Amino acid sequence: MKLIYVVEDHDVIRNGVVQYLGLSGFSAEGCGNLESAREAFKKQVPDMLIQDVMLPDGDGFNFVKEIRAKWPRLPIIFMTARIDESDRILGFELGCDDYITKPFSPKELVLRVQALFRRVDDSGKDTECKRYMLGSSVLVIDEDEHKLTIDDEEIQLTAAEWRIVAYLATNSPNLISRSQILDECFDYSFESYERVVDTHIKNIRAKLKGDGWIETVRGYGYRFAGKRADK
Repeated sequence: MKLIYVVEDHDVIRNGVVQYLGLSGFSAEGCGNLESAREAFKKQVPDMLIQDVMLPDGDGFNFVKEIRAKWPRLPIIFMTARIDESDRILGFELGCDDYITKPFSPKELVLRVQALFRRVDDSGKDTECKRYMLGSSVLVIDEDEHKLTIDDEEIQLTAAEWRIVAYLATNSPNLISRSQILDECFDYSFESYERVVDTHIKNIRAKLKGDGWIETVRGYGYRFAGKRADK
């Protein structure tokens, strides 16, 4: 049973989310502040974190940054009243996999949780190890181990970043639109979320040490520039 931590200071919201997740087949534990969340992580690392932003003892954005440094692959969903696009973009820049704003339907939240777990679980079904070349550099996507390396150095990616890289590489050298990335890698597609794709690409490029691996096609989307080396 998947373990989910729900960090939310509003008792009714926290307890309602925990109860609904439990009825949906998950093991959920609530934390009313960041201190209790940190203590919970010391005891056991969950399979997913659902994180509020405005908490009585700190900022959820900063907490997620702290968590990402230790557990880069942990699936994270922000659940917050911060509805501005700049806040949503900041959340994705910090490495969250999804962002849901209050008020929300508990059913929608569960659907997003299920979709995120599905993306994480599906990433290891293809056991083929794929190698790509860009100049003298070698990028390896090992889907069995859920690992990506460049010149034998492992690159830590979030679940969303992993899906995007794998999707772009698998479809290389085709041009891929932002809406296609949303449809295939996020299970939802809204025009306002297309900037989220750009944010993920920005983060991926930083981790891949440059934008050479992923080309921007202005007015359309992106294309993976690496050439398959193991065919």
